Amino acid sequence: MRKKLLSTAGMLFIMVMMLAAQDQSRIPSGIAIAFRTGSAAGLSDYLNSTVELVLPDKEDFYSKSVAEKILKDFFSRYRSREFVIRHQGARGDAQYAIANLETDKGKFRVYFLLKKVNGNPLIHQIRIEADNE
Repeated sequence: MRKKLLSTAGMLFIMVMMLAAQDQSRIPSGIAIAFRTGSAAGLSDYLNSTVELVLPDKEDFYSKSVAEKILKDFFSRYRSREFVIRHQGARGDAQYAIANLETDKGKFRVYFLLKKVNGNPLIHQIRIEADNE
């Protein structure tokens, strides 16, 4: 009986640890909401002080304020209809996600990378590429 109880407790501990590890790789919901609503200001809350942007017509490293303006321009040209995270993961202090963005003018594949800065996950890279599928 004691052996069975220890085995059950061990399995429960492992399951709790796995859930905690999965929770650490979760992308903050505010990022998905900002993409879904086309809110550059909402994304700005999660931008690092310097961000690499790779968009259909721009590709460079930008300050947070300039990146927000570029994203605002993107969302004004491509009105967001739907945003779905297809895959997300983590390694060390970095998190990433791959998502699909549907706009009024087409579909895009979105990749973004977050790294912890002072304990907070901040976006260091956003790639938005035309989805030619």
